[in-house]
Amino acid sequence: MSLEIKVPTVGESITEVTLSQWLKQDGDYVEMDENIAELESDKATFELPAEKAGILRIIAQEGDTLEIGAVVCTIEEGGAPTGDAKPAAAEEKASAPAATANVADENPDSYAAGTASPAAAKILREKGIDPATIKGTGKEGRITKEDAEKAQVAPKAVAPAKEAPKAAAPVAVAGSRNERREKMTSLRKTIAKRLVSVKNETAMLTTFNEVNVQPIMDLRAKYKDTFKEKHGVGLGFMSFFTKAVTTALKEWPAVNARIEENELVYSDFADISIAVSAPKGLVVPVLRNAESMSLHEIEKGIGALAVKARDNKLTIDEMTGGTFTITNGGVFGSMMSTPIINAPQSAILGMHNIIQRPVAENGQVVIRPMMYIALSYDHRVIDGRESVSFLVRVKQLLEDPARLLLEV
Repeated sequence: MSLEIKVPTVGESITEVTLSQWLKQDGDYVEMDENIAELESDKATFELPAEKAGILRIIAQEGDTLEIGAVVCTIEEGGAPTGDAKPAAAEEKASAPAATANVADENPDSYAAGTASPAAAKILREKGIDPATIKGTGKEGRITKEDAEKAQVAPKAVAPAKEAPKAAAPVAVAGSRNERREKMTSLRKTIAKRLVSVKNETAMLTTFNEVNVQPIMDLRAKYKDTFKEKHGVGLGFMSFFTKAVTTALKEWPAVNARIEENELVYSDFADISIAVSAPKGLVVPVLRNAESMSLHEIEKGIGALAVKARDNKLTIDEMTGGTFTITNGGVFGSMMSTPIINAPQSAILGMHNIIQRPVAENGQVVIRPMMYIALSYDHRVIDGRESVSFLVRVKQLLEDPARLLLEV
């Protein structure tokens, strides 16, 4: 008896996922709870475990978009292979290609014969082709995505026409002019929709300031070895910025607020979203209750989230519910930008690269490592006085980091 493995419910707002990768092959023996595939939603990537031990029979293909509850595969009864014995599916793959093409003929009563996979069915609908006219090359005659892409609409008979004059040969263009198309991932599509939505639905403004980061550099140079030896983690810039932001949020709570219907919601905690560049796009994991963390706790928390982001292991809970966002375009060389608010939050702080610039100090021109910082905010929630005062407070704390430890 086979067991159907379906797309699980992964969140209230998620209605479909994309099958990004099979971790096992068709015909492989899998153990119970062993991960067999990776599914990608518009918020996170997660793994699909086997719900029983047995032989894996793949139904959905990589790249297919599946609705919640759709069948991804089945697991049939069967024991683990012993010795050098190969699963039946491996022997089938080793056989001649012609044998695969004739599966439907050998098994005319198979339920899969003439049935299109979800991706194949969509392509055939768009082309206006009846699946009954297609001979599937998949397992037991199933119509695969490749079959649908190769299928052509049967040409209609037409009366012979007069030979048209030959068109002039196209002029060759020097150099390569290749193009390629890639299907947008669910994550990329969601990012695009959210960014456009924020621009259209908020009264977004950006205010700027600059920070002399020499005091932070001096503090790091003096204590970085001791800090790492004691806490097992490096002392970076993000912990100082996060600590400064959480301190300033206590003094200017509107910057930590959000709109819900006709109400303003103020949070007495600071869940800081940290923008991280992941292999599949920008993700924003959340550091919970950052206002109560020390510098080393912030560094460890950010480091753990960054590793998960790079490995595509972030959960949906780890990327939702932030109250304020910090993004650091400086690591890519950005000198100045106007970051877009991470809805439903009302503000985001942008960090930029550090440049040695001449500045005036006590009537003298000196060279200092300077960074531009930008605060984009929703003017519906935050007034100009609050936004500018918040950013000035962040600047004060960063230029005199002892304030962060003494909370003054």
